[in-house]
Amino acid sequence: MHAPFITDKTFKGKDFTKEKLVKGEYENCVFESCNFEKGFLDNQNFMECTFNECNLSNANITNTTFKEANFVNCKMIGLHFETCNTFLMDFAFEDCNLHLSSFYNLELRKQVFNSCLLTQVDFSQANLKGSDFNECDLKGAIFDQTNLEGSFFTTAFNFQIDPEKNSIMNATFSKEGLLGLLGKYKIKIP
Repeated sequence: MHAPFITDKTFKGKDFTKEKLVKGEYENCVFESCNFEKGFLDNQNFMECTFNECNLSNANITNTTFKEANFVNCKMIGLHFETCNTFLMDFAFEDCNLHLSSFYNLELRKQVFNSCLLTQVDFSQANLKGSDFNECDLKGAIFDQTNLEGSFFTTAFNFQIDPEKNSIMNATFSKEGLLGLLGKYKIKIP
């Protein structure tokens, strides 16, 4: 049995914790104020879809495809993006809460995070070359063997990045952000 192909549809205010989202291929769909918390989004395909004010916290996204997916003002706590289908993976996040999520070992060149809460997010071994962390809170975020070359941290805050354990060549930081790079040395910058 083939999964249905669903295109140009808007889902508004749906609670998918009570009734599961039909397994299928969703293209150019909008999910607005939907609840997927602890739900099963595994083995789904979302192409050119927008999630607006949705709760996807702790959802199962194993083998799910996100191609040109936009997440706006979504609660996405504890998601394991490394379990997604990485082929054609492409998403953008704006005003999202991604606390405790993981992007471990993913290829995410030029990834956009705009005004997001990225506290305690795992970026270990990810390739984030050329990514933008515009006005993001990175308190407790894990950067370990992460490629951050050419990335933008000029308005990011609360980050701790060890230049000896991460590749930061040509990354951009503000003067105020220097403590986030030098914190392990316990130096004072007046």
